[in-house]
Amino acid sequence: MAEIQNFTMNFGPQHPAAHGVLRLVLEMDGEVIQKADPHVGLLHRATEKLAESKPYNQSIGYMDRLDYVSMMCNEHGYVMAIEKLLGITPPLRAQYIRVMFDEITRILNHLMWLGAHGLDIGAMTMFLYCFREREDLMDCYEAVSGTRMHATYYRPGGVYRDLPEEMPKYQPSKWHSQKEVDEMNRAREGSLLDFIRDFTDRFPACVDDYETLLTDNRIWKQRTVNIAVVSPERALQLGFSGPMLRGSGIEWDLRRKQPYEVYDQLDFEIPVGVNGDCYDRYLVRIEELRQSNRIIRQCLDWLEQNPGPVMLDDRKIAPPTRVEMKDDMESLIHHFKLFTEGYVVPEGEAYAAVEAPKGEFGCYLISDGANKPYRLKVRAPGFAHLAAMNEMVQGHMLADVVAVIGTQDIVFGEVDR
Repeated sequence: MAEIQNFTMNFGPQHPAAHGVLRLVLEMDGEVIQKADPHVGLLHRATEKLAESKPYNQSIGYMDRLDYVSMMCNEHGYVMAIEKLLGITPPLRAQYIRVMFDEITRILNHLMWLGAHGLDIGAMTMFLYCFREREDLMDCYEAVSGTRMHATYYRPGGVYRDLPEEMPKYQPSKWHSQKEVDEMNRAREGSLLDFIRDFTDRFPACVDDYETLLTDNRIWKQRTVNIAVVSPERALQLGFSGPMLRGSGIEWDLRRKQPYEVYDQLDFEIPVGVNGDCYDRYLVRIEELRQSNRIIRQCLDWLEQNPGPVMLDDRKIAPPTRVEMKDDMESLIHHFKLFTEGYVVPEGEAYAAVEAPKGEFGCYLISDGANKPYRLKVRAPGFAHLAAMNEMVQGHMLADVVAVIGTQDIVFGEVDR
């Protein structure tokens, strides 16, 4: 009788559950996985190399495209590294705006994760629910930067502009009557802050809906409980961060341990798992949705009470207003030099890390005293998580690979860079 051999199988890159361009080479014994070998690099766009040939302020848009479901958090890490090198601190209002948008981004990311993870495991409705809420937050991005995804809103020295006083409104059309449009525009009558406040009032009930569908769902638990268990010690050794580390029971959150911007003045909890399985990581992220909502509300209260500048008043770093630029020759020169040549950053190196939705997103910048970085290195959280894929899926079934890819919350923009 012929001896039984393990067979090798390609999972992805065109598999819908591979989340973009993951190619997993699986060595299978029947339906049990012996070894998983992730092949990455299919979305490599040389972001770090390209940054070396561009002035500092022209690479902010590239950061958006790394982890392309949590855009502003990536910008934040990069901009903070530049600010460290320049030795500048943004105005307080700009810091509150950044923190608020970081948390809006965290909700955006976790909704995308929950919808996709649910869909992969077989909960179709989750996907539709999550995207319904994402739509409102995308409108906040659009109101503030003009773009729904790649905002380029954070700039060294603050943010691009202050929060708008009015929201774009829906118009009646042959599909929507005036009455329907008035209902759709109900939350859009005031400023952006009013719109976000309306969202934060509604959102906890939405999270309750998600939990009703999933948390005690028999099928969901069968697919996630005791799948891909990572012990706390092992999670540290593997370089996990974010919900992957907290799901294993280690309370490590940069917002609390190495506070940046105004996180040390805000009140929020850090959810921590117990068993380190897919289900615990799910619970951690669900609770993060609630905590982010809480942080956003605190930022709203502060921002409504405290108007002020959102950008440094230093013409060597921040561009002049349009009016100044068109009236005053000096301002025109500043504007032109800033957007063609950029600014010279003093020699040195800096590492700045933010608690991005997926974990620790860090930017390591080296400056040789020119207007371009000498070297940029991005520390992407997803890369360390993907490296643990082999260990996490060994001994599980083929169907569980999908659950593990989901729980890692992997985006290839940042893994391949």
